[in-house]
Amino acid sequence: MTLRAFSALTGRELRRWVRTPTAIIASVMTPFFYLILFGQAFNIGKFLSAGPASETLAAFQGAPNYYSYFSSGMVIFVVLFSSLFIGANVIFDKRLGYIKKLTVAPVSRSVILAANVAAGVIRCLLFGGVVFLLAVVFTHVPGLNGLTTTVPVSALGVIEIFLAMALLAAAFTSLFVTVGYVIEQVEAYFALINLVNLPLLFSSTALAPETIMPGWLKTIANGNPVTLSINVLRENLFPWQGYYSYSPEVYLGVLFVFAFALIALCVAVTLKTLAPR
Repeated sequence: MTLRAFSALTGRELRRWVRTPTAIIASVMTPFFYLILFGQAFNIGKFLSAGPASETLAAFQGAPNYYSYFSSGMVIFVVLFSSLFIGANVIFDKRLGYIKKLTVAPVSRSVILAANVAAGVIRCLLFGGVVFLLAVVFTHVPGLNGLTTTVPVSALGVIEIFLAMALLAAAFTSLFVTVGYVIEQVEAYFALINLVNLPLLFSSTALAPETIMPGWLKTIANGNPVTLSINVLRENLFPWQGYYSYSPEVYLGVLFVFAFALIALCVAVTLKTLAPR
């Protein structure tokens, strides 16, 4: 019964998403413009072109050029960006009375939350995969920079990359689905998104390496879960032992602990919010 309810609720969330192609296209176009405009124009690698190749590798964590460095970070940021908006669906469901109907149905509250999170994680992984493919395709388009790997990515590397994306997506999807259950106003929800979105981006290594950051920001960046996920991606795409302090497995372990703790907190808050009054 629990598995059937979980599958039905997850399928319902995904079908609702698929039936809004305008929202899907708009969600894909945002990272597309980042890749084709910001990434192509803001190429700080040109400032290092006169120096030795080793300096470029050191500045960009082993990436052969800035665009490869930037686009790999953008893959993870899109996963985060996609997770932030998922909680808005919960607010609309509450307004339409759908959540109230679920709470009186013979379905566990934890299953309701799990279905929301599972559908959100699937969406995040799909968007992240699309951005990765776009960045690779740009390599073969004349006049555009693209994502270039320095080594072939192994099967284990692919698993690690998707696991990093999934852990980050599960953590923040859980957080914002829970926020959706707690907050009643859509305006307040989107104001909170804007408050979280940019600080997480600019305090990570998605756009710029930590070597050019001030000391206090470097400390924050090293503990940012977005940076940890990006490190897993970059270590598998362009490994360079001189930069990374830890292996991808260590970063994944920290991400797992972070995701587990945040999900446990969100489950407790959500169950209390959905409890009968």
